[in-house]
Amino acid sequence: MLPLQIKPDIYDVGVQDWAVRDFHGYKTERGATYNSYLLMDEKITLIDTVKAPFAEELLRNISQVTPLESVDYIVINHVEPDHSGAMPALAKACPNAKFIISMAGKNEAIQHYGDIFDFTVVKDGATLNIGKRNLTFAMMTMLHWPDNMATYCAEEKILFSNDAFGQHYATSKRFDDEVDQGELFYEAQKYFANILWPYAKLIGKALAKLGGLDIKLIAPSHGVIWRSGIADILACYGKWGQGVCDGSLVIAYDSMWGGTEKLARAIARGAQRAGIVVKVFKLSQTPNSTVAAELFTASGLLVGSPTLNSGMMPSMGSFLTYIKGLAPVGKKAASFGTFGWAGGAQKDMEEMLGKFVPEVLPGYQCKWTPQTVNLDAAEQFGYDFAQELLEKNQNSADCQC
Repeated sequence: MLPLQIKPDIYDVGVQDWAVRDFHGYKTERGATYNSYLLMDEKITLIDTVKAPFAEELLRNISQVTPLESVDYIVINHVEPDHSGAMPALAKACPNAKFIISMAGKNEAIQHYGDIFDFTVVKDGATLNIGKRNLTFAMMTMLHWPDNMATYCAEEKILFSNDAFGQHYATSKRFDDEVDQGELFYEAQKYFANILWPYAKLIGKALAKLGGLDIKLIAPSHGVIWRSGIADILACYGKWGQGVCDGSLVIAYDSMWGGTEKLARAIARGAQRAGIVVKVFKLSQTPNSTVAAELFTASGLLVGSPTLNSGMMPSMGSFLTYIKGLAPVGKKAASFGTFGWAGGAQKDMEEMLGKFVPEVLPGYQCKWTPQTVNLDAAEQFGYDFAQELLEKNQNSADCQC
C-alpha cells in the first residue's frame, strides 16, 4: 500500500510516535510525529527525515513508492535528531543522494554523525530545480536552532516549514480540517510556548519573509498538515510573536502538609471574584510544559511553595528554572506560601522570578497552617493581584488561538 499522497506525486512518508510522552522535558500527552515528504519528479527528493529509532520505518515507506537507490536529493531543513536521526541510514540506503543543507546544518550534522554525507550547501533564497518543480530555501535562523530553514515549492504552493507551525500531536488523520480544532490549536500553542517562545521576537521577521508566498499547504515536521486553517495559524503566530496577554492568571504551587494548598485555593477565590479567568496547577501533579502552555497567554503568574530546608520545594525550583529558560515577557508575578520556624521559600521564589519577570509584586506568606484570618488575607491578596492585571492593557486574541 502506498503512503498518503498530500498532492499528486508528493507522499507523506514520515511516522507517528504514538508512545512518546517526554520530549526533553516537554510532556507530549498526545504523542508526536516526525514528518518526512517524498517528491516524485525527475530528481526524486526527500524533505526531512525522522528520529533514529524509526529509520527502518521511513526506509520502508520510501521503498513502497520508489527504490531507495533512486533518491537524488535529501533536504535537511534542521539537524536536531528528531528530524535528522535517520540521516546515517539514508546515506547507506540511498548511495546516489545528495544532502541539501545550510552551512550551519552541515557543521552540526558532521558533529552529530561524522563526515559521511555528500553535502550540497545552500544559502538563503537559493533555488533547486528537481524537474517540473523548483524548491526555494528560506533561512529561519534561531527558530529554533542556528541551522533552521524552510523549503518552498512554488509550483505546488507548499511550504515545508520544519519546526514552524508544528504540534506534538500524533493522529491517524493528517490534515488540520480532519481533527478536533480545539485539540489542534491547543497543541499548536503548547508547541510554540515550549519550543519557540524564547525566540518569539524573531517570528515577525520570519512571517515577513513568508508573507509574499502563495501558500496552499503548510507541511511541518511535527503534527498535522495545514490546508484549511492556514490563515488562522499565521494569525496566531503573528499574535504569539508579539506577546499575547489575555488578562488571565496562572497559579502554580506545591504543598507538603496542605497549608500552601489552602492559600492557593483562597487566592484563586479572590482572583475569581475580581472577574478574571484563573487556572490553578499543583506542580507535583502537572508537567511544567503544561503550565507553560497556559502561562504563555496569561497576564499574571503566582507561585506558591512552603519552606523546605530553608528554601523552596524542588518541584518549584524545577518549574521556575523551566520557565526562566522560555524567557517570558509582559507578565506580572508574585509569590506566596507557608513556613514554620524559619522562612526561605519566599526569598528564593522572588529572587528567581526577578531573573525573568520585569515586575515582581509583593507576595503573601503565613506561619504554619493558615487560619481563618490568613485565608481571608490570602483571598484579598488574590483579589488585589487580579485588579493589577485588570489595569494592564489586555491584548486578547481574536483568532482561533
